[in-house]
Amino acid sequence: MNRAVRRQQLKEPKGEKTPARAIPRTGGGGGRSGGSRAAAAAQPRGAWYKPRWALDIISELRKVVWPAWPDVWNLTVVIVIVTLIIGAILGGIDEGFSQLIDHTLLAVLPR
Repeated sequence: MNRAVRRQQLKEPKGEKTPARAIPRTGGGGGRSGGSRAAAAAQPRGAWYKPRWALDIISELRKVVWPAWPDVWNLTVVIVIVTLIIGAILGGIDEGFSQLIDHTLLAVLPR
């Protein structure tokens, strides 16, 4: 579905059901010489230099429901606390294994 059809569908009221229409396929490549005039006229002015993937990214980011600042702050605090706790646990495990190796394996070896 091309962008012109999607824009038209967004402009139409949601309550009305429109009959399914066949989308005409245009021949030719994606370059300037191979496209039809109708396809070129459907694009907004100045859109020839914007890559399609960038427009798709912008379109998807407009659909995102962004969290409120209090939610962001609360989740950031939770992540920092959980990271500190897991770091302390892993540090304790590392220190325990270091002591275990120092007192068992290295104590047996002559210096």
